[in-house]
Amino acid sequence: MAQDSDDSFEWESDGEAEPSSAPASRNMDAAGLSTLDPNGRANGEAPPNSLVEGYVGMGFTREMVVKGIKEIGHSESNALLELLLTYKTLGDEAAGNCSTSGLIPRNTEDDDDFDFENWDGDDDADGREPNSDGSGHEDFLREMSEKDNKIKSLVNMGFPEFEANRAITICGVDAALCVLVDSIYAAQAAGNCSYMNPSEYEVTDRGFDSFGGRKKARLMEDSKKKMKRYGGGAQGSRPPLDGYHGERMPLPHPMVGFNLPTDRLRSVTRSLPKQVIGPPYFYYENMARAPKSVWMEISRSLYEIEPEFVDSKYFCAASRERGYVHNLPIEKRSPLRPLPPKTIFEAFPHYKKWWPTWDHREQLNCFETRVASPNQIKQIECALASSSNPPPLTVQKYVMDQCREWNLVWVGKNKVAPLEQDEMEYLHGFPRNHTRGVANTKRYKCLGDSFQVDTVGYHLSVLKDMFPNGVNVLSLFTGIGGGEVALHRLGIHMKTVISVEISEDNRRILKGWWDQTQTGTLIEIADVKSLTNDRVASFIRRFGRFELVIGGLEGEQPALFYHYSRILNAVKSATTRI
Repeated sequence: MAQDSDDSFEWESDGEAEPSSAPASRNMDAAGLSTLDPNGRANGEAPPNSLVEGYVGMGFTREMVVKGIKEIGHSESNALLELLLTYKTLGDEAAGNCSTSGLIPRNTEDDDDFDFENWDGDDDADGREPNSDGSGHEDFLREMSEKDNKIKSLVNMGFPEFEANRAITICGVDAALCVLVDSIYAAQAAGNCSYMNPSEYEVTDRGFDSFGGRKKARLMEDSKKKMKRYGGGAQGSRPPLDGYHGERMPLPHPMVGFNLPTDRLRSVTRSLPKQVIGPPYFYYENMARAPKSVWMEISRSLYEIEPEFVDSKYFCAASRERGYVHNLPIEKRSPLRPLPPKTIFEAFPHYKKWWPTWDHREQLNCFETRVASPNQIKQIECALASSSNPPPLTVQKYVMDQCREWNLVWVGKNKVAPLEQDEMEYLHGFPRNHTRGVANTKRYKCLGDSFQVDTVGYHLSVLKDMFPNGVNVLSLFTGIGGGEVALHRLGIHMKTVISVEISEDNRRILKGWWDQTQTGTLIEIADVKSLTNDRVASFIRRFGRFELVIGGLEGEQPALFYHYSRILNAVKSATTRI
């Protein structure tokens, strides 16, 4: 379930690896910033028609794509996609009266008369020569304009202006919008900005240092005027998706989903929109504690389906709070066999020998993508060595806080250590050595980002009786193959899996497992942006319909989630035509 930003890609290169071959190398070269003119065009030329058609194939209108390329150029694909998504969010005014129908693809033949040869992106040049003496000032003004645009985008997503400004100061003006969003969430979680008074916040931008205070004041005033056009204040003219963007989703207690394998009396029913009953089935995971507005947007994009919130501590010996939006039946589910251990000592009985009586943990916390450092371990051991037995309550609290945060276990007298990678694999439901072959730090990261196989397997178990001859799977942001391992452990044959995963290590892990256990066809694609709607349709013509579209992301990554929603719609559309 890992998908990192990849700033460069080619529409002509699909990044696909056919079965039994390594992923094909792709030409990642793109026009650098030094080759762009003030309007963002490479050497002043119009963008390639194939590039525009690629974005049109993703569901954006041609006018919107052209507008976006004129504004920021086309060398940074993620930034352009973020801008196009922002146009859709802000509506017709921000997009220059472009149509914002979004996911409804347009017939590109209607726009064949667009004049690329007479392309003119100098709307804002004000008659200045591109190489005039004020070029340095123009660069600064362009940077400030980009900053203003990103502030407006964040404000219209529901973030207060001072938090948006702070994120840009930390991450830089060139940071992608999803990076800025993650920065704000991280600061909120750490308490760094949630309670900060905007008047106490001091903007510090190295770009200001080269210019006088008068120019700085004028530029800041221009920014305020621009913000005022969007409604002024911290929230702008549009309300956030559902209240303040930082508001947490109200979660059930206990977090047991619609049902558990141990349920006997509890009965939950739900109704689905008519258009999503039956295949293709889809299954999307995200962090349960994401902001309420994020969950509202996910549900809105996935047919207003209510999320199913589950803590994996009811399936294994470690907590993992996640939400799942899916259209799978919830009756006649069955757990994976053998049933996994539910406590630390059931999973690892050898640790009981050294476990102190004042450590009352029975289960581990959610796994992180990193582990405690040797220095942190040493500090814990020194604190225990210098204390009595049992240690004072203050020392106990310090040690327990560290053990809970880092999932430390007792491996000797007054000695703690992180779990080994194979122990994390076991608790996640993967086979032993599933991630072996990559660096240890990367093993921890990819396991921390993965599905918990027993939880996902319980939800997917309903597919076994429905598809006794096997399934075709479209797996987006595959990670290390948690969904595929779950299907395999359920005894569901995977005829074809189209896997989209940007991490080379994760692709290698999945390919190694597949070659050892499966007889079906695996096609790996590195870049989700290369999976256009037309290409989805070609896969369906080649292999038949997809019974399952599965995926998930860690954290709030709106640009990548957009691709999940877009591709799901493309699957449904293509399926109706066969």
